[in-house]
Amino acid sequence: MSFQFDTSALRQTQTASRTTRLSGDDQLVLVLQGGGALGAYQAGVYHALDEAGVEPDWVIGTSIGAINAALIVGNKPSDRIDALQQFWGRMARQPAWHGWPIWPQISQSMAYMQTLAQGIPGFFAPNPLAFLGPHVPLGADDAGYYSTGALESTLNELVDFSLVNRGAPRLTVGAAHVRTSQMRYFDSKDTRINAKHIMASGALPPAFPAVRIDGELYWDGGILSNTPAEVIFDEPHRKNSLILAVHMWNPVGPEPQTIWDVLHRHKDIQYSSRVATHVTRQAQMHRMRHVIRELTQFLPETIKTREDVRALTSYGCPSRMHVVRLLWPGHQDEDHRKDVDFSPAGVRSRWQAGYEKTMRAIASAPWRRDDDPLEGVFLHEIADSEPDAALGSTDVACVAPIAANNGSW
Repeated sequence: MSFQFDTSALRQTQTASRTTRLSGDDQLVLVLQGGGALGAYQAGVYHALDEAGVEPDWVIGTSIGAINAALIVGNKPSDRIDALQQFWGRMARQPAWHGWPIWPQISQSMAYMQTLAQGIPGFFAPNPLAFLGPHVPLGADDAGYYSTGALESTLNELVDFSLVNRGAPRLTVGAAHVRTSQMRYFDSKDTRINAKHIMASGALPPAFPAVRIDGELYWDGGILSNTPAEVIFDEPHRKNSLILAVHMWNPVGPEPQTIWDVLHRHKDIQYSSRVATHVTRQAQMHRMRHVIRELTQFLPETIKTREDVRALTSYGCPSRMHVVRLLWPGHQDEDHRKDVDFSPAGVRSRWQAGYEKTMRAIASAPWRRDDDPLEGVFLHEIADSEPDAALGSTDVACVAPIAANNGSW
């Protein structure tokens, strides 16, 4: 399957000369959320960055985000779009029947059942023994309704792990340690990453079995942190960063009126809710670091040089984090099965939406605006071209320190 987009109307937003920087920050970080078939949106985001000549310094992903991240980092810049197109072309599954445009829910239901029954070639296939009953002894390495052996072959074909382990760009993928329920980040900075690490990050139970690495089992990192931005904030030596956080699950939505609505809203909240809480806490911590740094300037030099004072003032930090949220806008026919919608139309529409929103973000560049010197974390919302009044969308870009908007992100 090939992807052909009409991007002529958007190309006017690009600069005349290609550049590798969007801002003067020390690093550009691309953070990719987990979300199954919704991950085609992330491919569109990178497509726009590639056309603008933007090279990320660090790519972080969980689940499908880890797969997209590996496809980006594990290919030369000139080959990355082709690798993404090959992967999503293989994932895009044409139903064995023609859809009914009058009642799209029927087509979606049948496509969903087809995927559950047959899997996705090159990704996952049914594990027949698992369907004999929940108490069948499958073994820890095979305890899942599907096998992901095909994904390992696909990754080894489309990803050059020697490039990944070169460390430029840096790659980090998150996985959940099964025995301890602790988040583990596999980082090309200090770990030789291979296909197993990527598969572990996307091993969502009970559909997929855990993946064993160095004798330990790991599940999908989205169980603990579906948007793994905390790894940036927790770096011992923080840098000024422009963080492009690609989200597919909407934290804001209407009140559900039916059980069907409840299933959809519950899934959105489940995979997006931790983001606002964590970033709010990090913003508060960053503000405190900036306050400490400002207060240090008022200390006499004789006091600053004392060892105990130096230990205290070391908590001060001047780094600034500009976080740009690129949220999949969704469409009216979506429901809780959207992350299993591997239809060609679904893949294409998400890719296109990611491309368009990122081009608008590059054009508006909200991170360049003046900000409060005491704030360390700023959130930038890139709204959709046609705002949904029911969800309270605003104009092209909104900017605010998170402390001022109560973390509602």
